Amino acid sequence: MKLATLPNQTPDGRLHVVSRDLTRCTPAEGVTTMQALIEDWEALAPALAAQYETLNAGGGTAFVPAEALAPLPRAWQWLDGSAYDSHGDLMQTVFKLEPNPKGRPLMYQGMSHQFLPATADVPLPSEQDGIDFEGEFGVICDEVPMGADAATALGHVRLLVQINDWSLRRLAPIEMKTGFGWIQAKPACSVAPVAVTPDELGSAWRDGRVDLPLVVDFNGTRFGAAEGYHMSFGFDELLAHAAQSRSLVAGTILGSGTVSNENFREIGSSCIAERRGIELLDTGAPKTDYMKFGDGVRMQCCLRDGTPLFGVIDQKVVPNT
Repeated sequence: MKLATLPNQTPDGRLHVVSRDLTRCTPAEGVTTMQALIEDWEALAPALAAQYETLNAGGGTAFVPAEALAPLPRAWQWLDGSAYDSHGDLMQTVFKLEPNPKGRPLMYQGMSHQFLPATADVPLPSEQDGIDFEGEFGVICDEVPMGADAATALGHVRLLVQINDWSLRRLAPIEMKTGFGWIQAKPACSVAPVAVTPDELGSAWRDGRVDLPLVVDFNGTRFGAAEGYHMSFGFDELLAHAAQSRSLVAGTILGSGTVSNENFREIGSSCIAERRGIELLDTGAPKTDYMKFGDGVRMQCCLRDGTPLFGVIDQKVVPNT
């Protein structure tokens, strides 16, 4: 099943069912918002699944992804992991950081009251802050009980999403040194227009991971196509980690962290910081600039046969005025 949220003059928008090929949509029957659906998934999802199959057979109206909001325009909770060791290890080497403890997921809690639409311009305060994109996958879960193990937590994953977790790289080290969480370095994330149930991925959803490439273009040039499967911790383990001492509210969004592979020199990167780190190691100095106002980034993930999944994130950064 594929779902999107279209604007309706309210903060949470109107939930729609979207056809498998992302060309048509129809308002969800029996539920108006994504949050309401997640909170009562078992009761509401079967009827929406039937509506989805009917839509795939024909009918509905044209789906215009550029008009969509983020699937969950605001959420009770946003957690972001750093589950790709190839990315984390490179950052530690470049910035001469203490090694992260192995066997324990890295995760922070970020702002959740706003997720940006996938084609909206992204207003930011200054080019001097080191504007960077971060391509990620994410999950939306219903309520996960405190103390849930990984297998139990995986059963609470209801939808998968594709995320651009914007970062301001020159502010991050300042905030990291305080020992508290990021505030200024982490503006609102952007989310691709369509959320999908795990079964839409078929065999590409395995071990709590998205076994597909995330294709990233920066200013119209291919920047990376890292494979999503190579997480050191799957979403099942990340959710269990987060739920160790608290329940996770229905509508929690959890991100994978920057998608990265060990062969990043060949396959490319999902963020500029990783590319700069590689350049620093290989040539002694970074060459790729962080984003300037007017620069654009495009991200997309499809099934290996080309079937679209989440739609496209395609945005440019602009000054906040």
